[in-house]
Amino acid sequence: MTEAMTARRSRITPERQAELHEAVLDLLRDVGYEALTMDAVAARTKSSKATLYRQWGSKPELVAKALRCTQPVSLREIDTGSLRGDFARMVELSDDAQMAKDTALMRGLAHAVHESPELHKALRDLLVDPEITGLQVMLQRAVARGEIDPGCPALDFVPHMLIGAFIALPLIEDRPVDRTFLGDFVDAVVFPALGV
Repeated sequence: MTEAMTARRSRITPERQAELHEAVLDLLRDVGYEALTMDAVAARTKSSKATLYRQWGSKPELVAKALRCTQPVSLREIDTGSLRGDFARMVELSDDAQMAKDTALMRGLAHAVHESPELHKALRDLLVDPEITGLQVMLQRAVARGEIDPGCPALDFVPHMLIGAFIALPLIEDRPVDRTFLGDFVDAVVFPALGV
């Protein structure tokens, strides 16, 4: 990337970027991914399409980065000194209202992910993979501290357990995940599977 392109990309303030991301998420809730257009985002945010493409590159990247901005903190940044403390902090930092919004958005994006390889890649690269990596770092610290047996077969499946909870609860009980459910799930399912 040239220096001029970097300078152009940095013109949007963090506040304006958050405003643009929120507008994208609002549009996603209103019309869904398939009907979301860069023209509609430009109109809603009073931006030019050129600015949107220059800043985010594509519709899938814009959507993935907008979803990423709703995450309170990267799991990689949580380090309380114990696995129980790390998971308690993760739950504490979760926001019930935001998780409900995210659950609804992800449900709406489920079909689009299967239809759009570009969206699937953007969500994996910008949203899913960084969180899985952060979770793996958290778990490896617990192994290094002796909290988890390094041979524990459940280590590789913790992301699947957590993602599964977010998908299953709305399907089974028709409600989004909240902090109470997440804390109970970690205590009843994740910790016993890890032998903690």
